Amino acid sequence: MMRENNYAVIMAGGVGSRFWPMSVEDLPKQFLDVLGIGKTLIQLTYERLCNVVPDENIYIVTNEHYVELVKTQLPALKPNQILTEPERKNTAPCIAYAAAKIYSINHDANLIVAPSDHLILKEEKFKRIINTAITRASKEDRILTLGIKPTRPDTGYGYIQFHQDGDLLPGQISKVKQFTEKPNREMAEIFLKSGDYYWNSGIFIWRAKTILKALRKFKPELYELFCDDFSIYNTPGEYEYVNTAFRRCESISIDFAIMENAKNVDVVLADFDWSDLGTWGSLFDHLDKDVNGNSIKGKNTHVFNSYNCLINLPNEKLAIIQGLNNQIVVESDNRLLILDKRDEQNLKTYLKAVKEKN
Repeated sequence: MMRENNYAVIMAGGVGSRFWPMSVEDLPKQFLDVLGIGKTLIQLTYERLCNVVPDENIYIVTNEHYVELVKTQLPALKPNQILTEPERKNTAPCIAYAAAKIYSINHDANLIVAPSDHLILKEEKFKRIINTAITRASKEDRILTLGIKPTRPDTGYGYIQFHQDGDLLPGQISKVKQFTEKPNREMAEIFLKSGDYYWNSGIFIWRAKTILKALRKFKPELYELFCDDFSIYNTPGEYEYVNTAFRRCESISIDFAIMENAKNVDVVLADFDWSDLGTWGSLFDHLDKDVNGNSIKGKNTHVFNSYNCLINLPNEKLAIIQGLNNQIVVESDNRLLILDKRDEQNLKTYLKAVKEKN
């Protein structure tokens, strides 16, 4: 298998509203150093994928408003490696665009599709598991997703039921029996107890021709909009062609469009210490804590009789916090969030209500 046939698509167009107030429309979380290590999430994702595919084969799909942010944070990219969406239409159109463009360059392309805002701590294990998945996808007409063993009945993830009895070994591949997108709490608890469900990491591996074939079968309208004329890609006409496709296409995730319908889906068990960093609570799991289980950022923040809290305040803010338990307290640019960690999945709902009120 030639490494030159391996490509990566980084999806970087989201707003990351569940990381409000730090993540906002003009500066979403993928462009933030949320870990405080001097690198943003998109920079970490790019560096990770450079270990698996040639630098020139990495493509970023992002909203056109974020092009300058991408160029600033990833200066090694050439202009043709930044694909722009005129409007947000979820992941299926984004993947259709990238797959069509790359297929027009290389008919034998293997694609790794990854979100820009995930945390992966064990890079060597990531590389090994990705290469296992690429080997499978390059030889067979298979759609692969990386599965994570669930630790709680989380309703924010898709769930993958696999065929094998008992747990898979890390890096082992199993056919998928069923794919369920974001179940309710009751179903998530059933999935967790059953032992034969993994979380869908949102990281996919397939040949370009395989995913385009699936799109043509399950979403022919979407396929026609992006694949009616492959010769238009990588020419001056691409921009207008793609903009027209985005304006006309439906907004739908790749999970609903393909994963829940396709029969040729495999899951690979991944054990590389993964988090989608979808919420403050998921970030909290990876932060250093004091003896009371608090993660505190802010040089002038003083905390008393408080437990298991995530507190992120500006250094210049003098704050005294007392008597909190299991709370998220974040301030950024004159925006303040105080939220029970157990209720963080509703942050989007609260933001929507505030937006309507104001």
